[in-house]
Amino acid sequence: MTMARHFFSIAMLFSLSVIPTYGFAGIDSISSAINKAGRQRMLTQRIVATYSQIGQEITTQKSQRQLRGAIDLFEQQLSELKEYRQSGKINEQLQRVTKSWDPIQKIAREPVQKSKAEELRILAEDALKASHRVVIMLQDESGTKKGELVNISGRQRMLSQRLSNLYMLQSWGFTSSEYTNDYSRALNEFKGALTELSSSTLSTKEINEKLNKARREFGMFERSSHHKNGEFIPLMIKMSADKLLTLMNDITHLYEQLETENEVVSLSPKKKSWDELRNPSLKNN
Repeated sequence: MTMARHFFSIAMLFSLSVIPTYGFAGIDSISSAINKAGRQRMLTQRIVATYSQIGQEITTQKSQRQLRGAIDLFEQQLSELKEYRQSGKINEQLQRVTKSWDPIQKIAREPVQKSKAEELRILAEDALKASHRVVIMLQDESGTKKGELVNISGRQRMLSQRLSNLYMLQSWGFTSSEYTNDYSRALNEFKGALTELSSSTLSTKEINEKLNKARREFGMFERSSHHKNGEFIPLMIKMSADKLLTLMNDITHLYEQLETENEVVSLSPKKKSWDELRNPSLKNN
């Protein structure tokens, strides 16, 4: 398939749907809670990406729908997580997520302004870290390899949208070296996690087939994103990042559905301290 046909196929796919959610009937298991808490991390990054797309008039109406959808989904899932844990330390951390979320949704609901883009990203980083802490607390509580895999695969969704928002900000004219450095780290982290997931003995044939598709898509994404002479292709990058998002969302759902409830393992100190690192959003272990 040529590059042009590849991106045309993606465009057709995403004219229909992004982020299948498999229904939202509340949270009925620790794996479901990890999945939804992990999806919150992704939404912090997607909001920045779609905000930047609107600012650059990239598929404006669709980007506006995606931004509104991300805001609504974040609030819906936050409510579900609070319902799932109505007290205790996890609920206390969810209150911190709420506090970090309030200024984000305020900016995101107002008309897009380039002068607000970097402030939105900074706020999104805070919400990302707060949301990530919820995931780690739930993963530690589950004490299973399955819970860890749901976390790692779910984190790939976040990285797909982190790559998208960093690329969009740069194509919008923001030239901070922090963005280019974070972008390179996110590429490496996404690639490393694909290898880690593929090597898991819990990854089924169906999961590995989808991981292979994600690996091919990521290779296309990586090659396309290496722009020359300051030239950017934000529409193509947006579509490819969204394809990665959908693939990793499917894979996370498959890990969530694995029948491994009796397999309980102790997580290593290295895994438990991930969220204590300087930049937990970019570290897998």
